[in-house]
Amino acid sequence: QVRLVESGGGLVQAGGSLRLSCAVSGRTFSVQAMGWFRQAPGKEREFVSAISWRGDSSVYADSVKGRFTISRDNAKDTLYLQMNNLKPEDTAVYYCAAGLYTYSPSSYRYWGQGTQVTVSS
Repeated sequence: QVRLVESGGGLVQAGGSLRLSCAVSGRTFSVQAMGWFRQAPGKEREFVSAISWRGDSSVYADSVKGRFTISRDNAKDTLYLQMNNLKPEDTAVYYCAAGLYTYSPSSYRYWGQGTQVTVSS
């Protein structure tokens, strides 16, 4: 079984930064693509970013491109999301997931429990 645990969420003012982490255990982390998704109240879960299992390829949603950076450390079985210049519309619960290198949530088999990010204006 694969276990994913997010951390690093919190309350930040607009323009601020946060770094999310996702610790993975239970299976070989390095051979799976990883992704970040988010879900705001009353909205569907949406794709934020994904990174290939080698870490040599990444994609971003247009809404976060240029502000967010995804990375991974396969030696530490950890995924990261550096979020800069945060906006109130970035407020959501952020989830990490392990699976295929796609935009679709249905292609990710394993999910964390989520971490809340709140950006005040």
